Amino acid sequence: MSNFSYRTPPLDAIRGFVAVTRRMSITLAAQDLCLTQSAVSRQIQALEEHLGSPLFIRRHRALELTEMGEELFSFSSPWLDRLMRFSDAARGDGRPRPVTVTANIGVTSLWILPRLGAFFAQHPNVDVRVAANNRVQDLQQDGIDLAIRYCREADAPEGAIRLFGEQIVPIANKTVAARAFKSQEGLFNEVLLELDQRARPWLRWADWLHAMGSSESKPRAFAHFNQYDQVIQAAIGGHGVALGRLALVFPMLEDGRLVAQETSLGISDFAYWLIMSAAPIRREVQIFSDWIMSEVSITTAKIADVRKVKDAGSPIVKMLY
Repeated sequence: MSNFSYRTPPLDAIRGFVAVTRRMSITLAAQDLCLTQSAVSRQIQALEEHLGSPLFIRRHRALELTEMGEELFSFSSPWLDRLMRFSDAARGDGRPRPVTVTANIGVTSLWILPRLGAFFAQHPNVDVRVAANNRVQDLQQDGIDLAIRYCREADAPEGAIRLFGEQIVPIANKTVAARAFKSQEGLFNEVLLELDQRARPWLRWADWLHAMGSSESKPRAFAHFNQYDQVIQAAIGGHGVALGRLALVFPMLEDGRLVAQETSLGISDFAYWLIMSAAPIRREVQIFSDWIMSEVSITTAKIADVRKVKDAGSPIVKMLY
């Protein structure tokens, strides 16, 4: 008798594991899968028991993949994607296959998702699949049409289109900003919201404070997060001061959810790049890429226009002047 079913990991658990890894959140993965948090947690536990090894390191309010988790995700995620595309093709429902776009979790949450409603209003017959992932994926192998990558120009693939650069400035909600940005010392009486990614030092407070000549000052406390959208949500919630990436947080400065410190902008040599799959490019993919470029133009034009306005009462203008 074959022991295939015994040796194969539970497939529902694999699906749950991939969803959690893509979101790095059991709560958000449960919403994606239309399951309860406890159900997804049980799937992960069952998978770890089957493999005899932990897949995640559980930290306070954060998850991190183990080496085994990294290896499992590297081949299970593309496999599920290919299975989904096969299922769509087999059903033959007459609709073109979705445009698959990938970006890191921060760009997806803060830049792509808030704008998707406007895209669907303009193009109701174009289906889109968003694959948030902090890992660089192979567009051909993983069936991805478009990718937004965050890298130096030297690391951008041939043919990549530059979207916008990286400009950094301290941000907080109105209540916290009124205290933190009132004086140079005010910042150090607040909790500083930190992104735990050492590979990106320009997004870490130690480097910002050093550049500002304040490296000897000791902040009240730090709160650490492993995803950038968590940092921004914590800032909006009034939990401290974050380092804001201007292109991503600009709408929140416009509508008043966040206020930026009146200071010089920090600029890194990283930028956001649009990468398209190899030709031939499907009509739906071209429509979505044109829409991305249009949204980028709107964002950059707004930032440029604000610099020309002399209204000292605007928190955005105060930030940029």
